[in-house]
Amino acid sequence: MAATTYFPRRLILAGAMVSGVLLALAVHMLGARYGLDLGGLWRSDTREFMPAGAAIAWWLIATVGFSGGYLTANLMHSSVSGQIPQRMRQFLIAVGVLFLAGAGQAASAPSPIPTISGVLAGLAALCLGAVVAFCGAHFALRKA
Repeated sequence: MAATTYFPRRLILAGAMVSGVLLALAVHMLGARYGLDLGGLWRSDTREFMPAGAAIAWWLIATVGFSGGYLTANLMHSSVSGQIPQRMRQFLIAVGVLFLAGAGQAASAPSPIPTISGVLAGLAALCLGAVVAFCGAHFALRKA
């Protein structure tokens, strides 16, 4: 019986982090198009303590970043040994490409939020996505 081979753990961790960050940024761009932006955290013109849209965007970005890192690490860990069928791989790649293409289309339109607030929100989404994608990938590799 042939020995099962796996990707190196650092390669899986890096790939899962990149995937989680890209998905988190895509959700941030799509959410900003629909009014769920992190920029509401820095607005002083609202009477509320924290706008609900900013809180929903924060949790949505964190959830997608964590899930993206976790699922990508699991898929990369099990794909080398041939445990994932070829059709499933192709389906997941197609879904990821379509999701990122939709985010690119949403990002190409003029932004409804001010520039400084948009830049800060983008950096916050990037940092949040990186941290939770690392956590998701770490938990997936720890389980494996």
